[in-house]
Amino acid sequence: MRITQVEAYRARLPAPDPPFAWRRGLLGTSAGGEGAVLRIVTDGGADGVALLARRGAGALLEDLVIHVLRDELVGADALQREWLWHRMWEIDRTEELPIYVLGVVDTALWDLAGRTAGLPAWRLLGGFRDAIPAYASTATFATTQQYLEVASQCLALGYPAIKLHAWGDARQDAALCLALREHVGDDIALMYDGSAGFDLPDAVYLGHALADAGYLWYEEPMREFSVTAYRWLAERVRVPLCVAETSDGAHMDTADFIAAGAASYVRTSAELRGGITGAMRIAHLADAFRLRAEVHGPGLNSRHLCMAIPNTTYYESLITSTTVAADPVVDAHGMVHAPQAPGIGLPQGPDYPAALEPYVVLPEDEST
Repeated sequence: MRITQVEAYRARLPAPDPPFAWRRGLLGTSAGGEGAVLRIVTDGGADGVALLARRGAGALLEDLVIHVLRDELVGADALQREWLWHRMWEIDRTEELPIYVLGVVDTALWDLAGRTAGLPAWRLLGGFRDAIPAYASTATFATTQQYLEVASQCLALGYPAIKLHAWGDARQDAALCLALREHVGDDIALMYDGSAGFDLPDAVYLGHALADAGYLWYEEPMREFSVTAYRWLAERVRVPLCVAETSDGAHMDTADFIAAGAASYVRTSAELRGGITGAMRIAHLADAFRLRAEVHGPGLNSRHLCMAIPNTTYYESLITSTTVAADPVVDAHGMVHAPQAPGIGLPQGPDYPAALEPYVVLPEDEST
């Protein structure tokens, strides 16, 4: 099954409606942007696609296809995903690719393989479950009262767990986390994501509050450049750490966090960890140490990974408004069900060229 065509398409990304914010110091949402889709075609007519939903990816991927990827991929066996995954990392050594580019070839090849087999990608990955609970993952809101009202709405919609993205002030965030625990009671799982907002002293202060409130995990409180800083944090706080979301190197740097004793949970994803193959390597690595590998972010790739990875707990469902609308993929019991369309496909939302419309996964495509 030899690759004969490698194509890049530009796709307009919709602006979030309503707009939302992250912690102080980070950029908020923008007026959309231009993402990209990679399409790989073989001599037998089988093909696969993958979306890069990042601003600026249109021009970037188009240039890479013309100057790098076509020469590397045309003529290669589309079923040799391991070889091509390694090849992308070799290319990265000189090209210094953005981390979200590293896995786009791999993800398109998994889509191709699923379409060829007539199976969703999670089944090709082995399949572990066909449903998983979702947690409500908040954007950043203005007041504690808004967070508490959002939490009540999420619980009413069936979510069994809530994760906070707060303001990036250790003392204010600690007070919020304690207030949320008091508001929801002891039976609701709570998590906190620091979005890399702290240095070690503030991360320790906040970690003590999270431990006292019984939070399930404490995610990315510091930038992930220093594994040593995370080891020191793990030695000082009792709350489990969830680490290695954005650090470069896929399973390789995740291994360093684990070896340092700095992880109870690790992050994995197709977008930030080297495609589907990279995400699964991390999950299996974590499992060997009896750790959990939590899938980062919502979307089609994440749903497939959640169904394939044994040692993951939840699907991340993003809540961006103080008026909480039901997530179409989360049912009334807070569960997300396995995709049924062959391969992976493209999510609804971006403005795709007409040639890509057959690859968009619609609700009717999800029925069993």
